Amino acid sequence: MRALDILDEVIAGPIRAADLARKLNISKTTAHRLVQALRSRDYLSVTKDGFALGPKLLQLGVHATEQIDFVRIARPFMEILSERTGFCVFVAKREGDWSRHLERVTGRQRLRVATAPGDRRLIAETGLGKALLLDDDEASWECSYRLAFGEAVTPVRLAEFLNEMRRHAALGYVAHDSELGDGVRSIAAPVRGARGEICIAISIASAAHYLTDEIAPDLTRRIVETAGQIGAAVGHSGER
Repeated sequence: MRALDILDEVIAGPIRAADLARKLNISKTTAHRLVQALRSRDYLSVTKDGFALGPKLLQLGVHATEQIDFVRIARPFMEILSERTGFCVFVAKREGDWSRHLERVTGRQRLRVATAPGDRRLIAETGLGKALLLDDDEASWECSYRLAFGEAVTPVRLAEFLNEMRRHAALGYVAHDSELGDGVRSIAAPVRGARGEICIAISIASAAHYLTDEIAPDLTRRIVETAGQIGAAVGHSGER
């Protein structure tokens, strides 16, 4: 809590450790130890006027702003898609080797996918994660798959996964049947930002006996169309 109090003080502008100790009613030794710890993790930086906000906070601020904006922009499109199809709709963002679910609109099926906003999955485990990987190279795909499935990965399974990813990348969307034994099927598409980069992904997901092969083509068209609409709302021109 004292470290957070220090960050609150620094928001107003650079401040020296001695002044922090006085304002927060802590010893100079404690203030010095805390600011050095925050500095070592780039939460603070040193200026001629004292300690200031560091690059890590700037980075976190950018990520937080992006997340809030994408959820706010995507939510109306997700609601329309869920209303028209009856399925749960999800959006997620990449966090390194993971995908983080940002938002969910619940569909009308009695059996629903339990993934909630905030949940994190290894990126090769889900359709959303695969959609976030579509611009990566094959070496990255292989690393992600091995990380997700470990010792279960065989040469045959790896070759099948890479062939699927090539097909997904060519089509621009992902049709996914879970390998985790949970019976989940999904269709996912990447949402591209103003520079053409994949910024989030959107999916429809349900139990496989609801999301059948007969209705998959129409759902695919709708999810790809919705991904394009969200992309346009965040400045994507349609070109990569």
